[in-house]
Amino acid sequence: MKHQTETPEQRLQAMGLALPEPRQPAGNYVGCVLAGNLLFLAGQGTNEYRGKLGQDVTIEEGYLAARQCMLNLLAVAKHELGELGRVKRVVKILGFVNSDPAFIDQPAVMNGASDLLVELFGDKGRHGRSAVGMAQLPLNNAVEVEMILEIEN
Repeated sequence: MKHQTETPEQRLQAMGLALPEPRQPAGNYVGCVLAGNLLFLAGQGTNEYRGKLGQDVTIEEGYLAARQCMLNLLAVAKHELGELGRVKRVVKILGFVNSDPAFIDQPAVMNGASDLLVELFGDKGRHGRSAVGMAQLPLNNAVEVEMILEIEN
């Protein structure tokens, strides 16, 4: 049973996961923008998984890639907010999956990000989501994910 005062950071640690150092933007943009009580996070890929789903990358590897993208997003959010306990609600995630033209399992790949959010935040981690196949992603990333969070003041 989870203790009420357990922080998201403590839950991550209990899951055997750690947030990486926030990645620097690869172009002329910022990693996140706080607008009112919404935090818009720019897309994050992962260096660990490259190539096309259905060709170079399995669904299982894609799931892990989406999970790592989410850890990268959470690292940016923590850097901006100071603590993940300020997350009131995960509003939406958008997943881009570098897909072979015949690949149709983008939702299964994106479950890697979604499952992590629900494990970490419970009901406030349930979110709207889009999972789309792309002909190519920057640096041949297998997956890229962006996110919108509602923040406690």
